[in-house]
Amino acid sequence: MRLLALSGSLRARSSNGAVLRSALALWDGPTALADIGALPHFNPDLDSEDATPPAPVAALRAAVAAADALLLVSPEYAHGVPGALKNALDWLVSSGECVNKPVTVVTASPFPTGGDHANAQLRETLRMMTGEVVTAACRELPAIGPKIDPATERVADEETLADLGAAMTHLAAAVTAPLAP
Repeated sequence: MRLLALSGSLRARSSNGAVLRSALALWDGPTALADIGALPHFNPDLDSEDATPPAPVAALRAAVAAADALLLVSPEYAHGVPGALKNALDWLVSSGECVNKPVTVVTASPFPTGGDHANAQLRETLRMMTGEVVTAACRELPAIGPKIDPATERVADEETLADLGAAMTHLAAAVTAPLAP
């Protein structure tokens, strides 16, 4: 089972990056990380039937198509989805790689809400794209800062790691389960 991860944070040492790396370490199978920072701004003129998509867009679409499941890990900016992640999803809307693909959303925040606004927005966007949002695998991780070990850049909090492990188990189960009619 191949898992592709998309990070809503482009910062090298972000807490969401630590959450993403920790979640990927809990996945039983090959993993990859999509490079969404290289994507151009979404422009429908570059994505028409006759257009060849820019190389970073083609690479993202190929990576999503090759994956059995998607993991989105994101912070919340101004009660919303970070622009780079929304841009990546915009490039995937009309191409169909997300259709019926199991996907989960994990948001992490220094605040007690755990990024609940961004989490809800991402789930809604993915449902509209007809991705199979695995609700049991979605997480909102509050007060994430002290739960990260700065030396390893991984989640060190045992309760949070167990929760991430449960999320990855639910996502893996969705990959192997047949789609409902």
